[in-house]
Amino acid sequence: MPIKKWLLQYLIAWPSLVLILGGVQYLKGRDIVYSTQFGLLWATLSLAVFAITRAYNFRKNVYCAVCNDLPQPSDSNSGS
Repeated sequence: MPIKKWLLQYLIAWPSLVLILGGVQYLKGRDIVYSTQFGLLWATLSLAVFAITRAYNFRKNVYCAVCNDLPQPSDSNSGS
């Protein structure tokens, strides 16, 4: 599994999601403490679900065009 690649991606995505999700709550009029907690919680949960799904698909050898972790499968019908 490409652990280093995934960790780098999540180290970039997590703070970005915290800022976006927390910022939206703050702009909606919530206080800063609630907005920060909301951003931390939902960014963590969202990335956890994505990471678990990504690891599962990688182990099952399921191709994902967005993830780009496995080589694209060749179409066996294109030669006929």
